[in-house]
Amino acid sequence: MKKGMMTLVLFLTTYVFGEVSSNFTLSSNYIWRGMTQTMDSPGYSGGFDYSSESGFYAGTWGSNVSFGGAGLELDTYFGYSGESEGGLGYDIGYINYGYPEVDDADFSEVYLAFSYEGLGFSYYIGDEFGDYYDVSYGFGDFSVSYGDYEDTGSNFLVGYGFSLGDYDASVGYSSFSAEAASGLEDEDGLFFTVGASF
Repeated sequence: MKKGMMTLVLFLTTYVFGEVSSNFTLSSNYIWRGMTQTMDSPGYSGGFDYSSESGFYAGTWGSNVSFGGAGLELDTYFGYSGESEGGLGYDIGYINYGYPEVDDADFSEVYLAFSYEGLGFSYYIGDEFGDYYDVSYGFGDFSVSYGDYEDTGSNFLVGYGFSLGDYDASVGYSSFSAEAASGLEDEDGLFFTVGASF
């Protein structure tokens, strides 16, 4: 909680030096790293983001969830991103995943990501549940990615994004293969999202 408050204070004190945006999304299923967070039920989420011309950003994001007694996820994050003259994108930051109703469920990660001409690579160093990495590629409105979560399982995702009136929408297929020792089950299915940024 203290880390989240520090991020909020930083967010408020830097407001005049950058831009603030908001977002809201409805989804047929909140899927994270191939695993449903809402027991295959609809998810609704939204957040606020601050970004400066220097590349610094910070924000908060929340969603309904349904597991382990938790009904709400509230994340806070900050980082620095940019792009080199040669077109190499980079992003380094910190994120805290908070579950207000279940205190001992909170955890955090430090992440590093690179992108170049549609190809992306991200690595997350976890403080409690292991590390995670994913490789992705986007071509036009299509995207595909593969990720591996240490001691948990791997996931594959393919998606298609499109406009739906004034909103951004996407359809996708997600597949999760659990590691035997994780105690989890394999998951797969289609999902649909629609949202907007302001």
